[in-house]
Amino acid sequence: MKIAIACEGNYVSGHFGHCEGFTIYELDKDKILGKSFVENPGHRPGFLPVFLKGLGTNVIIAGGMGETAQQLFNENDIEVIVCAQGLCDDVIEKYIKGELKSSGSICREHEHQGHCND
Repeated sequence: MKIAIACEGNYVSGHFGHCEGFTIYELDKDKILGKSFVENPGHRPGFLPVFLKGLGTNVIIAGGMGETAQQLFNENDIEVIVCAQGLCDDVIEKYIKGELKSSGSICREHEHQGHCND
């Protein structure tokens, strides 16, 4: 299984489409088999879900994401988890332990900032 986390440096990005890149974790049940970084190839409508699917991604984790992007990920059979915050390595550990839950909230412009996990 591959989990992509939208990141800025070592932290989860507030908006997946404008992130620096994606930290991709390869998991086997509860063990991390590998970790790599892929630069964001650019924010274009509908592109990133297809790009990440091509990398074998099963789950995308981000701080925020718009409704259309969430729908496109779902259409590509990629689970979406939004409102994650903190260090990417901490977030993946929460995911592995089953402690990371998506708020399901939708980013409209940048209204989501400061409201995740309230």
